[in-house]
Amino acid sequence: MSSNENGTVPPGAFDDVFEANASYAETYSLAGLKPVAARGLALVTCMDSRIEPLQMLGLKPGDAKILRNAGARVTDDTLRTLVLAVYLLGVDRVLILPHTNCKMASVPGDDTVHDLIQEEYGVDTRSLEFHTNDDQLGALAHDLERIRHHPLLPPGLPVTGAIYDVDTGRVAPTGL
Repeated sequence: MSSNENGTVPPGAFDDVFEANASYAETYSLAGLKPVAARGLALVTCMDSRIEPLQMLGLKPGDAKILRNAGARVTDDTLRTLVLAVYLLGVDRVLILPHTNCKMASVPGDDTVHDLIQEEYGVDTRSLEFHTNDDQLGALAHDLERIRHHPLLPPGLPVTGAIYDVDTGRVAPTGL
């Protein structure tokens, strides 16, 4: 379902989520939570809907700052957000957590994704960087180093990586 050619949303396109929110709001209990990460954690993980970040790490709302994107990659925007989280939102440690069976880790590079989208949908996406990499551990090591050596993040900030298994629910530290 997409917007009409004139940019308007088809009637009813979001009714299900707005109705669900109305039910959620009736018993809402998170009012008054502070905007800081109560447990000092920033979690960078994938946007994959099989990942439930709070539950899988024994966290509750307000415990962590959760940054999600395709592939759990440390992009420039992720770094910008981490700088804000460290200095303004109580973050004092960072966990990068990609997952098994990730589409973004199953292709060798962005060109493959660009070609696929062009062939299937006729859309040229070459103005975007998707940060795909079929060497998931190599990509994770690279991303960890980006954080560890970022000039605006404090030296010695604890940063580690792990892989979430979408078939078992287990998180395996990588030792990177």
